[in-house]
Amino acid sequence: MLLVTGGAGFIGSNVVASLNEAGRTDIAVNDILGTGQKWRNLAGRQLAEFVPAADLLRWLDGRKLDAVLHMGAISSTTATDVDLLMENNFRLSLRLFEWCAATRTPFIYASSAATYGDGGAGFSDDWSFAALKRLKPMNPYGWSKHLFDLAVVERVARKDKVPPQWAGLKFFNVFGPNEYHKGDMMSLVSKRFDEAKAGGPIQLFKSHRAGVADGEQKRDFIYVDDAVAVVRWLMETPAVSGIFNVGTGRASSFRELMTAMFAALGREPNIDYVDMPVSIRDSYQYFTEAETAHLRRAGFTADFMTVEQGVKSYVGNYLDRADRFR
Repeated sequence: MLLVTGGAGFIGSNVVASLNEAGRTDIAVNDILGTGQKWRNLAGRQLAEFVPAADLLRWLDGRKLDAVLHMGAISSTTATDVDLLMENNFRLSLRLFEWCAATRTPFIYASSAATYGDGGAGFSDDWSFAALKRLKPMNPYGWSKHLFDLAVVERVARKDKVPPQWAGLKFFNVFGPNEYHKGDMMSLVSKRFDEAKAGGPIQLFKSHRAGVADGEQKRDFIYVDDAVAVVRWLMETPAVSGIFNVGTGRASSFRELMTAMFAALGREPNIDYVDMPVSIRDSYQYFTEAETAHLRRAGFTADFMTVEQGVKSYVGNYLDRADRFR
């Protein structure tokens, strides 16, 4: 059996879908569903078991698993309850890591590009302790993820007992189906699609940095299918461990992202630019781009979709249909 924590979430549910489509149904999902529509991320899936959050550690006691795919976390970059972030993103992750070390179970977990902060130290996924220590996350979410990366690498460096395979994935700007429960943390494609389809203009932030035009703030946007492909590759390549960026290696502007969405609808771009809220101007990232050489050297050879390809798939297969869920 496989355990997928956060298996009803965005990336987690896409991992579960991919595994189901490959014929695997021996999957236990651990998550909190709440009272909203998050359950629909799993409505078309087949599971062996569903494990409530409060029961996870008890459920693991005495169990044998093929792997733990730890995708669960509080993932909001604007979360302010730091104690809750530490409990979920750091302490629980440590307990799962230690359980996997004790039981010799492969452990693949979600880190985040938020660990890079403003990008001033670059986007290299050199996971040496010295390199990680140079990173300065800009928000509590990024810090909680960074702290766990440091804890893992310290244990590896000390030659403590660790899982037979361990891998941390620094996801960049992932977009695609099943992100609808994320609210403000959804991608702009999902946020702006209904406005664009209705024929109205969509809004992007003006630039407040010299030399950067309005809408030309850039991110490394990666379609969720490609992010899942990295997870699946690691599962099939147990000799590979380490921390890896999961991005395309190509930064694209928000204007390009929205232009791709309008193109998928067969329409000309209709974009208005509005002032960025003062509250986020000092902490706003103007550029992210994953360095992917480390992942390539490890043996991952598949191509990543371009922004245009990913947005076209998202719009055509999900957003522009009555049922948007995978």
